Amino acid sequence: MKILVKSARIIDNESPYNNKVMDILVENGIIKEIDPVIKTRKPDLEINFENLHVSQGWFDSSITFGEPGFEERETLENGLRTAALSGFTAIALNPGNDPVTDNKGAVTFLKNRAEKQPVTLLPIGALTRKSEGKDMAELYDMQQAGAVAFGDFKKSVSNPNLLKLALQYSQNFDGLVMSFPQEDRIALNGQVNEHENSTMLGLKGIPALAEELQITRDIYLLEYTGGKLHIPTISTAKSVDIIRDAKERGLDVSSSVAIHNLFFTDEMLEEFDTNAKVLPPLRTKSDVKALIAGVKDGTIDMVTCDHIPMDVEHKKVEFDNALFGTLGLESALGALLQLFSVRTAVKVLTSGKSRFNLADVVIDEGSPANFSFFNPDKEYTFEKEHILSSSKNSLFLGKELKGKVYGILVGEEYLTS
Repeated sequence: MKILVKSARIIDNESPYNNKVMDILVENGIIKEIDPVIKTRKPDLEINFENLHVSQGWFDSSITFGEPGFEERETLENGLRTAALSGFTAIALNPGNDPVTDNKGAVTFLKNRAEKQPVTLLPIGALTRKSEGKDMAELYDMQQAGAVAFGDFKKSVSNPNLLKLALQYSQNFDGLVMSFPQEDRIALNGQVNEHENSTMLGLKGIPALAEELQITRDIYLLEYTGGKLHIPTISTAKSVDIIRDAKERGLDVSSSVAIHNLFFTDEMLEEFDTNAKVLPPLRTKSDVKALIAGVKDGTIDMVTCDHIPMDVEHKKVEFDNALFGTLGLESALGALLQLFSVRTAVKVLTSGKSRFNLADVVIDEGSPANFSFFNPDKEYTFEKEHILSSSKNSLFLGKELKGKVYGILVGEEYLTS
């Protein structure tokens, strides 16, 4: 099968064609030729869009669907389709389903369900059985089945000895341990950032200290044990400083930040919009400024949509009773291009691959086709019609965004909206 991509600006720092407008010919899933003008017999498919840009396929390290157990929120099939049409060719799937992904069979189920999809699904296994924080799960068996990391989704590891043992044990098979950054005994039943807005609105707060104390503990444990630690979705300025210091001391630690924590502050809470109820919570302007700086200087290794579909029954309720989470896939590019250059946005959408054992696929002749297609200049207001997920709980509704995704090409599989 011949696929011809016409007049696309290549955004790939590793490619010899970086920043050049080129035609790309793909034959049988492999890049056959890259040239300013390719003349060939009528291809089986021609991809030609306004202001077309192409980059290596994007990856997200924190995606939640619903299946199995919460199919009313999102199915695997529609979730992966949504990821594809949002520009992602690979996603790491959180274990926050029912039953929890805490064994080899659960990992195998997810891999099999996604086998024929163009988007690569990388399961994250739970760190503890049923994510209850008591006994370590079958980490090695899950890795053998295809799990790429281990962590209890949105649940902290309260027992420091358990995290110590996990970091030590996982070194036997180069496993990546994830630790959600929240000290629950300080966060308690908090709903939002503990700040003047939480006091004014009468909502229970989650202090920045709850995150920073947990990260400090985890860094000390990592320094003692060695191993590989990933801290997902940090949200405070001091968290950035702590992780920067740990990296300077040579510790093998990585971190991510949710796009909405870069885009919004806790001022969003004034309308009591339950879509703004996220974990970690939206913080202050100074936190946002520090997080953006951390992304730019590489202290924060990757951004994530932290995509959590949530059905209306769990969002259209009183704020205290609503569940945490917002959609993020569909708005990812549009939000990032309001904050960063095209090159930085593409960098942070692809930089998490190696940490999760996913190889970069450089845009060059002889490489497999693994592309994200987009127009970085398209400005629009994000509306319900732009949501592809089964659930509609997006914090970005009504916001001005920049950047339209056209779709993806993986091998011979092409998806476009």
